[in-house]
Amino acid sequence: MASISDIILGQVQSAAGNIQIPANVKNTVLNGLSSSILGSLTQTATKAGGVAQLTDLFSGKVAAAASPVTSLATNLFSKNVLSSLNLGSLAAPLTGIIPVVLGKLGGLFKDQDGDGDVDFSDVILALQGGGAKKALGTAAAVGVAAKVLGGLFKKK
Repeated sequence: MASISDIILGQVQSAAGNIQIPANVKNTVLNGLSSSILGSLTQTATKAGGVAQLTDLFSGKVAAAASPVTSLATNLFSKNVLSSLNLGSLAAPLTGIIPVVLGKLGGLFKDQDGDGDVDFSDVILALQGGGAKKALGTAAAVGVAAKVLGGLFKKK
């Protein structure tokens, strides 16, 4: 299965398809968008109340455009990428990609464990690569969470 980084980059590339990004900065912009989205997800996951924010986003309870996860990703992208590139009128369409990508990621996380709702366990199971049996125990879920979150925080 592709890593979460690969999934995000693929979604970013797809969403940016119609935006005319100058060739000399295209990779910087696309990688910056991906890094900002992943950074937002990891920062949110590690703060108090963050898991609930991620669950609300991925379950559709909160629209991607209104999510604090999206706001953080937009701020990271603006600060770390846009501020140094001077892309002028491209800033708005490029930052507009972020809620689109986060919304599509939410579509990837469906009820994985068969309990009838989308919750953090479903996000973990989807990131791991597929559904699990309904009888997934707490110890197994913790192991899966440790594996997936450990992969998120690995340095490249």
